[in-house]
Amino acid sequence: MRYERDMRGYGANPPDPKWPGGAHVAVQFVVNYEEGGENCVLHGDKASEAFLSEIVGAAAWVGQRHWNMESIYEYGARAGFWRLLRLFSESQVPVTCYGVATALARSPDQVTAMQEAGWEIASHGLRWIDYRDHSAEDERRDLEAAIRLHYEVTGQRPTGWYTGRTSVNTVRLVADEGGFDYVSDSYDDELPYWFEHAGGTQLIIPYTLDANDMRFATPQGFNSGDQFFAYLKDSFDTLYAEGKAGRP
Repeated sequence: MRYERDMRGYGANPPDPKWPGGAHVAVQFVVNYEEGGENCVLHGDKASEAFLSEIVGAAAWVGQRHWNMESIYEYGARAGFWRLLRLFSESQVPVTCYGVATALARSPDQVTAMQEAGWEIASHGLRWIDYRDHSAEDERRDLEAAIRLHYEVTGQRPTGWYTGRTSVNTVRLVADEGGFDYVSDSYDDELPYWFEHAGGTQLIIPYTLDANDMRFATPQGFNSGDQFFAYLKDSFDTLYAEGKAGRP
């Protein structure tokens, strides 16, 4: 029986991607916008959010609103987003926002600001929830609803996709849906590659989870901005050196 997982990838001799302009490395700056799309009884969920927060040992509150958890997410929309917008705008850095469709719908001012700044607004799914126990049919319905709502809110269909809290079916479902320039629900490489599915091939641009600031809220993570910066710089320097050598 053929083993389904691909452990080979590009192998010992990865190709030179030949980035535009002779660049040695390609960098995507990402802002994940999830505020207002997380688990909350106001959204019809059975319990509050418990994933990735500054609340140590956070647990889902069944049937109850979690005021502290909600306000942490609200901070991202009310203050954190605007600080990042100013930072990236001052630096003239292009940005991709992975926006949860329901979160974007509840933040029209932020969406307008993203558009005025020229950000790419890709899809982060319909809701910021865990899909591991969802059926493929349920996930497909949410995928289709996310595309519709994203279009209603932004005026454009998303061309990039990153669910984040995936099921084993996510990448296949997104690829089968079609119409996406790329999907980032994979952590298995440092170079883009083609994913084969029933409808053909889908470009995968792997997401660099280890360089995500969520590690400020996880064990063995970062506890200062200096640590985060050093990790990002070391990662960039390594990939740049490999790219310069023509062997990323």
